[in-house]
Parts: sequence; structure tokens; C-alpha cells
Amino acid sequence: MANRRYELKKRAEGVEQTRRRITDATIDLHRTVGPAATQISEIARRARVQRLTVYNHFPDEAALLRACSEHWRALHPPPDPAAWAAVADPGERLRTALRDLYAWYRETEPMTANVLRDAARMPALRAIIDNGLGRYLEAVRALLVQPYRARGRRRRRLEAAVAAATGFHLWQALAPLGDDEAAQLAAALADRAAARGSPPGSDPERRP
Repeated sequence: MANRRYELKKRAEGVEQTRRRITDATIDLHRTVGPAATQISEIARRARVQRLTVYNHFPDEAALLRACSEHWRALHPPPDPAAWAAVADPGERLRTALRDLYAWYRETEPMTANVLRDAARMPALRAIIDNGLGRYLEAVRALLVQPYRARGRRRRRLEAAVAAATGFHLWQALAPLGDDEAAQLAAALADRAAARGSPPGSDPERRP
């Protein structure tokens, strides 16, 4: 009986090791060439398994993408918004969050750029992004807008500015400046949107 339990344990460990090799190989391809260009044959070659073995572990594209996403996020967790909630001043909260978020974008840039690019062609990937990064950013944006206590049109401007400031593509455009300066510049956009009154050329906003 003891030998049987040992054999089952070793078999389970082998299955898990194979699954991890497949996941790691897929993640490396997603980071370098992108999900859309990743081929099962190349995953199998890098993981040192047969194509059928990949399908045995991951019967469809969605299952493989989910496993890769979960493993990647475990290795590269996004900043915890709880620390930002303790900052009462709206502008300081925003700048603190942007600095942390931009540092994370820099750490994960190749992968994030590839998956956002390829999501338009891969519905299964789009769903994962919407339920992962998308929901995370929605919660972040709500936390950053809340302390401004803006209402009406001013709130809509602020929400749009914070959405832009926290987006990966704006960071990518500002990244050559360095994350601190990029955060200051992006936060200034939100500050302007949150200011009472309207930009030149628009209808004045008189309500508090």
C-alpha cells in the first residue's frame, strides 16, 4: 500500500511538472512573440513534450490562456490599491498610485503590450483581460476619483482623465521621461479635469 501511494504521488508530481513546463513555455512565447503568434508545436518543443500532451493538459485555447494568466499574475502581482486608500489628499493619492502602477507597467511591459495588442484578434484572451486587468483598473480608477468629490460634468471629465492616466498606453508614451515624471505629468491632466470651471472654449460650469 505504501508503495502504491508513493507511485501515485510521484505520478501526480510528474503531471504537475509537465503542466508547469507547458505553462512556462507558453508564457515565454507570449512575452516574446505574443499570444496570437504562439504555435502549439513550438510550445511542445520548448516544453519537451508531444503536441498531444499539450492538448491533454489544456484541451482548448481558453484553458491554456487562463493557466498562463494565473501563473503570470502570481509572479507579477499588480500594486495593492489598499495602500493608496490610506492617502486622504486626492492629488497625492493619484500620484502615489500612478508611480506604483507605472513601475508595474515597466516591469511587465513586453507581456502587457503583446496581450493588449492581440486581444482584438483573440476573444478568449479579451475575456481574460476584461475579467483580470480590466476589473483591476476599474477598481483603481474608482478609488482615485472618489476623494475629489466631483459631480456632474466635472466628474465625467475627471473619470476620463484618470482612465487615461492609469492606462498602459499613456504610460508607454510617457515612459521615456521616467516613471516619476510620467506620473506627475499624467496626474496634472487629472488635476486640470478636476478643477472647477471648464477648459477654454467649453461651456462654463458654475455648479460646485
